[in-house]
Amino acid sequence: MKVRSPCINVCRFDRRSGWCTGCGRTVPEIRDWQKMRPKARQAILSELRRRLDSSKASR
Repeated sequence: MKVRSPCINVCRFDRRSGWCTGCGRTVPEIRDWQKMRPKARQAILSELRRRLDSSKASR
């Protein structure tokens, strides 16, 4: 199963959380995305909505 990248080409990082404001991933997650197994990618994807919502609420 191929898990596509959640990147939306908005690469700005929240200083407090370290998450990209576009996709919600951290720099290491972005860097390692291509090398990750599908299960690891899926685990990250399941966290992204919560991360982005949390990041927006703290602004």
